[in-house]
Amino acid sequence: MKKIILIGTVSCGKTTLCQRLNGLKQIYKKTQALEVVNHTVDTPGEYLEHRSFLRSLMVTATGTELVLFLIDPLLERFMYSPGQASSFMLPVAGVVTKADLATEKQIRQAKELLELAGAHPIFVIDSISGTGMEPLIEFLSETE
Repeated sequence: MKKIILIGTVSCGKTTLCQRLNGLKQIYKKTQALEVVNHTVDTPGEYLEHRSFLRSLMVTATGTELVLFLIDPLLERFMYSPGQASSFMLPVAGVVTKADLATEKQIRQAKELLELAGAHPIFVIDSISGTGMEPLIEFLSETE
């Protein structure tokens, strides 16, 4: 699997996705610092929410092969800037999380916002039930 970095707001599902991808028991825990689990770098949501930490995300991403921008479609705020993916010298894909809780309209809007940020391709998942995980795992397993 590609070495990835998960970026998103507080409580958007980064740690849950990290646990799912790495076959770990799914338990809620607040990520307080950068954590490396196998090929996955889990980041605190504050790194995206507080602009002074953005450089830390960019520096940490240099040790990975892919950036995943995560978005919770239930949130009414959007923390990515238009074209923000171009800040990284790596491919950036998008992940809409919590699909089981969102309406089709919320999912569509989340996908549009990730596209605006420059993420491609975009996956829609529910990390808890596993819905939508197969296409994401296949993508992460592809070799170039």
